[in-house]
Amino acid sequence: MSNLCRDDFDSGPRNVFAVEDRLWLGNLTAAVDITFLRNNNINYIVTVDSCPLPEMISDIRDIHIKYIQVTDMVGEDLLSYFDSSYEFIKTGQEKSSVLVHCYFGISRSTTIVISYIMKKYKISFEEAFQKIKDKNVTASPNAGFCAQLCLYETLGWKINKDNMQYKMYRLKIAARKVKKVKILPQDCTDVIKRDPSLISAKPDPKVYRCRKCRRILALQSNLLPHYINEKLSWKDSKWSSAYFSQSQLCSDTYFVEPISWMSVSQSENGKINCPKCCSKLGSYSWTMGCQCKCGAKVSPAFYLIPSKVDYSGFLQNVQVTI
Repeated sequence: MSNLCRDDFDSGPRNVFAVEDRLWLGNLTAAVDITFLRNNNINYIVTVDSCPLPEMISDIRDIHIKYIQVTDMVGEDLLSYFDSSYEFIKTGQEKSSVLVHCYFGISRSTTIVISYIMKKYKISFEEAFQKIKDKNVTASPNAGFCAQLCLYETLGWKINKDNMQYKMYRLKIAARKVKKVKILPQDCTDVIKRDPSLISAKPDPKVYRCRKCRRILALQSNLLPHYINEKLSWKDSKWSSAYFSQSQLCSDTYFVEPISWMSVSQSENGKINCPKCCSKLGSYSWTMGCQCKCGAKVSPAFYLIPSKVDYSGFLQNVQVTI
């Protein structure tokens, strides 16, 4: 991508303020103000924008830049960048000073700084947000970013890819991108899990098998459990708890994570067939989702029909380790 993707790099008057010692939060105008950068010993810049900084800044030898390409939309993913941003900002504070900016310095950059403050001081989203608001009343992450910050707090300020709530979040991000480009983009292939029949290590003690040919299809850890007559949502923190309410879990449909043998990355929806005997096992839909007969709505949805598979244990005993 060319650095010259804007005709005008000036986002208006410089809007920038010190969050704490050696950490600044501001807009694009501040980021391209070389005098401001030099006067405040800023050698580390986090750009959270749809376009990178111009070459007059990026080509400066002692300037280190972390570029996160996102727009200020509620469906954009910033959560996946929180941990790496923390390390970059931490290093920058130790060696010189850091500026975190987006175009206006209100939503995207504020989100990254809040995540940093949360992790650094082990405090809640509300506490960290208030610290920023006390400095600048215009700071205002959009609703999607706020929800991601709440999830980051629930995760204990560190991305845990095995956490059920985080898995649901990543699937929702992937589904939005599939809706745009009709296939699963490369940056979302992490949501496709390994074929359990090819894993050399001992699999989960309870597995799903094709009823006809007995091939292993999924592990217990691949299950996405749902409650009766309830829409499955990544924003619901109960999915981060170690145990789910056994009495309300539904077994009418087995919703699972997408697995490599399903071949679901090249289209928005389709059938799921056994890779060994070709028996029809279920269906998938990235964009429309599915409604279980219990009334629960799941989107995106990858489901196995219980009558087509055998499960070596009881669904009521589902336990998720976080």
